[in-house]
Amino acid sequence: MSSVIEQKKQIVDEISDKFKSVQTAVVVDYRGLTVAEVTELRKQLRDAGIEFKVYKNTLTRRAVEAAELNGLKESLTGPNAIAFSNEDVVAPAKILNDFAKKHEALEIKAGVIEGNVASADEIKALAELPSREGLLSMLLSVLQAPIRNLALAAKAVADQKEEQGA
Repeated sequence: MSSVIEQKKQIVDEISDKFKSVQTAVVVDYRGLTVAEVTELRKQLRDAGIEFKVYKNTLTRRAVEAAELNGLKESLTGPNAIAFSNEDVVAPAKILNDFAKKHEALEIKAGVIEGNVASADEIKALAELPSREGLLSMLLSVLQAPIRNLALAAKAVADQKEEQGA
């Protein structure tokens, strides 16, 4: 009997550690998805380096308490799966949100973003952000704009002087 309790404690510790260490965790209700759809979702998440796990709600609730994320407890009803991402903050939200748009059975319930509990609306707003690469390219174009304008102005002055000299 005690070995079962020890196994459950280990699982609670594992879940709690994941919640404490991940960049993003998203809780979803997958009820109504077919096996093929869940397999497709798991593949998309795996390709992005995101772990997608199903745990018992009682164990997850205890882990949430241990991780001091009590705002997440009311979302832990019914069949839930949790997507954990250690690297990219936006990727799990984006993949799950896009999948939910195509498959209405998938419902985003809540999540954790960098240690803070987030509502479903906040997760969906996060999903609408551009990817890290997109944000970096936007930043790069903003940084290049003054240099580009200076180069164009210098070229215009050079062209004007060339016309006057000719």
